[in-house]
Amino acid sequence: MLIGRPNPIPSSEITPESLYLNRRQFIGKGAKALTVAAAAPAVLVACDRADAAQEELTPHELVTTYNNFYEFGVAKEDPSRLAHLFNPLPWTVKIDGLVEKPGDYALEDFLKPHTVEDRVYRLRCVEAWSMVIPWRGIPLAAVLGRAGPSPSAKFVEFTTVHRPSELPGQRRPVLDWPYVEGLRLDEAMHPLTLLATGLYGKDLPNQNGAPLRLIVPWKYGFKSIKSIVRIRLTERMPLNTWQLMQPNEYGFYANVNPEVDHPRWSQARERRIGEFRRRPTLMFNGYGDQVAHLYDGLDLTRWF
Repeated sequence: MLIGRPNPIPSSEITPESLYLNRRQFIGKGAKALTVAAAAPAVLVACDRADAAQEELTPHELVTTYNNFYEFGVAKEDPSRLAHLFNPLPWTVKIDGLVEKPGDYALEDFLKPHTVEDRVYRLRCVEAWSMVIPWRGIPLAAVLGRAGPSPSAKFVEFTTVHRPSELPGQRRPVLDWPYVEGLRLDEAMHPLTLLATGLYGKDLPNQNGAPLRLIVPWKYGFKSIKSIVRIRLTERMPLNTWQLMQPNEYGFYANVNPEVDHPRWSQARERRIGEFRRRPTLMFNGYGDQVAHLYDGLDLTRWF
């Protein structure tokens, strides 16, 4: 499946949140209508991940215009304002490190063997704001399984594209470019972890991490690295970019935990974008039933 940049969607054509969240309409009609060119038949997941599908979706316009993507700039409006400068095609993903089948994969070959899924997930950012977004993508576990992790592999390191000519934020030393993130291998193989290729039924916009980004819904948003060009399996825990830049504020795990405050603000409450009132932050962003066992015995105040 070749991922291209979508045409802008007029606000009049954005699916109303109430209709998109109606399971019977979404699953019944969507399963018949959704097709993916040159890919395996699409499977529509019954999006009841921690009841996220029961919540009102964040409007498409807000999802695509209020972003953290420092490669374009540090202001929330910079990614959508400058997204036209970035050309995500053609795209290649390198998979290497402790794998049995390393290689450079063209995006269409990388995605073609896998089933595309639609999932509604919460996205919680460390600045105490959140969204509910209908993502489209493939389970990361399917890709890693195809590459064949070696027995000694314990972690997965991800790297964002580095193109200062197209990504003006990378021309400034705001971060140590390129952006790097990491997961434990068991976190990466968890069924909730998604390699996203789209949102709201459309291909992923440039400002949201086209053409391929990570979604780890129980962690803060900076773990969901965008525009991935490399996936490397390692034996040692990789240092992520924010961990290197500000280790007292950002740790490796970044699990949503309302009991551990950021040094400069509380994480106990959050503001859903598009709403005025704040709401209590949920442990593991509401996905505790599925992921809490991954951290049995781990001090989440120390390993934040």
